[in-house]
Amino acid sequence: MIESIETSLVDWSRAQFALTAMYHWIFVPLTLGLAVVMGIMETVYYKTGDEFWKRTTKFWMKLFGINFAVGVATGLILEFQFGTNWSNYSWFVGDIFGAPLAIEGMLAFFMEATFIAVMFFGWNKVSKGFHLASTWLTGLGATISAWWILVANAWMQYPVGMEFNPDTVRNEMVDFMAVAFSPVAVNKFFHTVLSGWVLGAVFIVGVSCWFLWKKRDVKFALVSIKIAAIFGLTASLLVAVTGDGSAYKVAQTQPMKLAAVEGFYEGSEQAGLVAVGVLNPAKETYNDSIDPFLFRIEIPKMLSFLSTRNANAFVPGIKDILEGGYLLDDGNIALSAAEKMRRGTIAIDALSTYQQAKEAGNAQVADSAYRILQANMPYYGYGYIKEVNDLVPNVPLNFYAFRMMVILGGYFILFFGLILFFVYKKSLTKTRWMHWVAMLTIPLGYIAGQCGWIVAECGRQPWAIVDLLPTSAGISRISTGAVQTTFILFLVLFTIMLIAEIGIMIKEIKKGPERN
Repeated sequence: MIESIETSLVDWSRAQFALTAMYHWIFVPLTLGLAVVMGIMETVYYKTGDEFWKRTTKFWMKLFGINFAVGVATGLILEFQFGTNWSNYSWFVGDIFGAPLAIEGMLAFFMEATFIAVMFFGWNKVSKGFHLASTWLTGLGATISAWWILVANAWMQYPVGMEFNPDTVRNEMVDFMAVAFSPVAVNKFFHTVLSGWVLGAVFIVGVSCWFLWKKRDVKFALVSIKIAAIFGLTASLLVAVTGDGSAYKVAQTQPMKLAAVEGFYEGSEQAGLVAVGVLNPAKETYNDSIDPFLFRIEIPKMLSFLSTRNANAFVPGIKDILEGGYLLDDGNIALSAAEKMRRGTIAIDALSTYQQAKEAGNAQVADSAYRILQANMPYYGYGYIKEVNDLVPNVPLNFYAFRMMVILGGYFILFFGLILFFVYKKSLTKTRWMHWVAMLTIPLGYIAGQCGWIVAECGRQPWAIVDLLPTSAGISRISTGAVQTTFILFLVLFTIMLIAEIGIMIKEIKKGPERN
């Protein structure tokens, strides 16, 4: 009974955080994308002095401001949840995880708050150069904010630069630069921010095509489409490059996530990548005899190449990772999950012995326990895992979310290319079917971003911090009912905010750019 209550509390705490994060991510990428495009437009105004560019910039700036305001509200609630719902997590790694979030709040957020005021209210009150700088600095502040948040998230995926202190039972930062500039963090930053740029470009093209559909503000719509499509195509191509980098980093640091994303149960050399496939819902565990796929088409050797940059290399599957026994890159033999769980239990017991010995003043026993703890600390988190199968993420969710993201990424490249083709053929105003395609593409940009975060976060399960702290050990000891109640309250509140934002933005879009 106690175990079921714990499971329910974990599930509801995860659901509430996921709800807040998904709503927050509706607003963040559009902010990142619009910031760059409106900066480009105001730069043109600064150089030409043409009032048309000022009106164009102010239109997109207005939509940026509406989106930014709602994004801030959801972001603040998201950070508070680390204290309310995830207090054990915050205690265990707060010295590390809290540092980038504190920097984000003190530097980036205040930077945005300072210059956004000048950006919105400084027209004709400050010089054109200072106003332009404020616009770019607002966008830079939003990007820096994303950097530190993504550093914190990347550390959860790849914990580095820290050392466990058994006296405080906390992980403490020993190398700030390793945390701030880990390869996972750098790649995650570029991939995530570039995806925001893609969404911003999709949004601008879609909204501008609405004006073409209505046959109004045609010049404004065409120049907006041209800038956004060039910007979007460039960003889409770069997203593909950083996406490849992300897959490689995942293969090196989170092989279980990669195996789940690919539905890859049996490891092999020259492993193929599933281009198209349908998972078998009857497949339940890694060690049953059921084929994981009902249907699949593979690209030969591609998974091995993407994972290791060697088309002939061995890639471990879910079964291999759990059973161990294969050769690692460092020349060691992979441990089985059962062995890691055993060593994790030893680490937990050693920590308890160390604390008791310290309290009793028995230095010899404390030193012995400390050495045992240090030897087994890399597996500490496994001591909280109850079943081997718990180490396997949700395979269908990750498999399909990843493919949806990749398919949409390819679609955006084709979409921007086609838009630019019609722009340079000077036929976009007459190609009315393309206007509808552009408008319907807007929600696809949001879906792609959400799929990316599903893979990043659900693929990490059952870990809050990979190999270090399971999700089940990071929650606050509060009632499940309290989490359920706040989940419903947040769902209602965020939905109302989203509906209100969409309504306000539609109203402003219908008004169009300012007239002379």
